[in-house]
Amino acid sequence: MSSKEINDESVLKEYYEIFRTVNDYDKNLLTVKGWGVTLSLAALAWGFQHSHYGLFLVASLSGIGFWLIEGAMKKHQMRYYYRMREIEVLRYERIKKDAPEAIPSPLIDSSWSYAGLVYEGSKQEFRPMLNRGVRKSYRRVWFFTHVLLPHMLSVVAGLILFCLGKWGVLGEMKW
Repeated sequence: MSSKEINDESVLKEYYEIFRTVNDYDKNLLTVKGWGVTLSLAALAWGFQHSHYGLFLVASLSGIGFWLIEGAMKKHQMRYYYRMREIEVLRYERIKKDAPEAIPSPLIDSSWSYAGLVYEGSKQEFRPMLNRGVRKSYRRVWFFTHVLLPHMLSVVAGLILFCLGKWGVLGEMKW
């Protein structure tokens, strides 16, 4: 076995290990989202059940807490994307140079980035490139729709219900 094959094998092994790690993060992110929704909805329900508008504030605060946890975890997950893409680009360039007719693999991260452009018809040729502008999206991670929702819904609902309860709009409620 040549050193090129050994190196290729170790890089692929690294790639798939990173992929498993990213996948594990997705599972953990769903768990965080599930716990956040459960706690917030339970606090909202208990607020109505016990006529206690302070529990609406608890729902809102738990939504903020779980949103921050999910955003931090997503940032940790995103740190693996760079190396995934780097391996994909290096393999693509090497395989296209050595065997232009071959389909380079793996391209999991790259194809995710290009799929929308290909489906829209604005990009015909698929060629993975290192991420540009990732820094901008890394800073905005807490505002990605899939990170923001449903946590912000429970925050908004909790705050609205808290204010309505405090002002007496919901009937007689305790603090």
